[in-house]
Amino acid sequence: MDEEYDVVVLGTGLKECILSGLLSVDGLKVLHMDRNDYYGGESTSLNLIQLWKRFRGNDKPPAHLGSSRDYNVDMIPKFMMANGTLVRVLIHTDVTKYLYFKAVDGSFVYNKGKVHKVPATDMEALKSPLMGIFEKRRARKFFIYVQDYNETDPKTHDGMDLTRVTTRELIAKYGLDDNTVDFIGHALALHRDDRYLDEPALDTVKRMKLYAESLARFQGGSPYIYPLYGLGELPQAFARLSAVYGGTYMLNKPECKVEFNEVGQVLGVTSEGETARCKKVVCDPSYLPNKVRKVGRVARAIAIMSHPIPNTNESHSVQVILPQKQLGRKSDMYLFCCSYSHNVAPKGKFIAFVSTEAETDHPETELKAGIDLLGPVDEIFFDIYDRYEPVNEPTLDNCFISTSYDATTHFESTVLDVLNMYTMITGKVLDLSVDLSAASAAEE
Repeated sequence: MDEEYDVVVLGTGLKECILSGLLSVDGLKVLHMDRNDYYGGESTSLNLIQLWKRFRGNDKPPAHLGSSRDYNVDMIPKFMMANGTLVRVLIHTDVTKYLYFKAVDGSFVYNKGKVHKVPATDMEALKSPLMGIFEKRRARKFFIYVQDYNETDPKTHDGMDLTRVTTRELIAKYGLDDNTVDFIGHALALHRDDRYLDEPALDTVKRMKLYAESLARFQGGSPYIYPLYGLGELPQAFARLSAVYGGTYMLNKPECKVEFNEVGQVLGVTSEGETARCKKVVCDPSYLPNKVRKVGRVARAIAIMSHPIPNTNESHSVQVILPQKQLGRKSDMYLFCCSYSHNVAPKGKFIAFVSTEAETDHPETELKAGIDLLGPVDEIFFDIYDRYEPVNEPTLDNCFISTSYDATTHFESTVLDVLNMYTMITGKVLDLSVDLSAASAAEE
């Protein structure tokens, strides 16, 4: 360990692993350490015994839940958009050869107290019970505009410059009502609040196109994919990748103290009396607590069930988005469900998560709208955790700190943080033009 590295990465969370993989592929000499004796940091995956230890102390899980090792419960569960940025990043590093993906069955939205499939194309819009007959026709026209829109072909722009026209103005042109706007903005374009309405419409149109293209790719009921055995597979796949490129992973390294010179620049990282010298440090907020600030909290519930979420067409894996307006809240709520079909639980068992940006100190009450959609649960755990973001100036101290994971149950916001960090560390933009077929979903 007493040698010089280009970068030392601290923490084996998803973001840190992806960055470590990208930097290794770029030919940098990377040392990757974690104070824990397991991979994943905040985004780790727990078996049943570990889950009980974390939330119930010394109690033992009941026998009727099945074998502990059949459970892989992701602490930060997020689905991947099939054609999304994360999948492109994974293919770019070739880590996909260590992973098997499977399509996710369903994508739903909560509207007026009920759960509905998210309509993503003009044909689905016509069939959707979310809208009345006249609204369906208006929505269909809007969907066709989005489907045909091509940034480089002005003929498809209908005289509008979407870099200037706001989403609100574009939607007004099609006369869509608030209800329709709600599911388009939050369940299709995956915006987390309503600020997008007053921002240029191009971003929303691109997000809708990504959803539709991802949906078409596996001909399934959703645009999402998820690795077999859950996200816990990702950090381990990246550790294998890193070894191929001569990087080094070390778990169970206590302390991991970042050392600075007299002008506050990183010199290296010390653990167990040895110092690895380096030019740059990449880490999660827990390794440099005096360089981050708290920006919010996530409230979540984790449930073990013996049935799929009701009203989701018996989906064995599903995302349900509950837009903030539907709940009278300031932020959306997310439901994530996965089961034995993705090998994250024993046969017949389902794992459901309900998460949202916390607005109170009472997760049980705050998450009620989402929990009420689950039906009977075998076990439920509640948790609230702080979210941090960096406040340092990386150009001065060479510390690159990731932002804590948010409440969303998809990866779109997480991967943007990774790409921004990559650009800050290397000074270049990652080329994401890859052959998407390299990450195929596992066939049944």
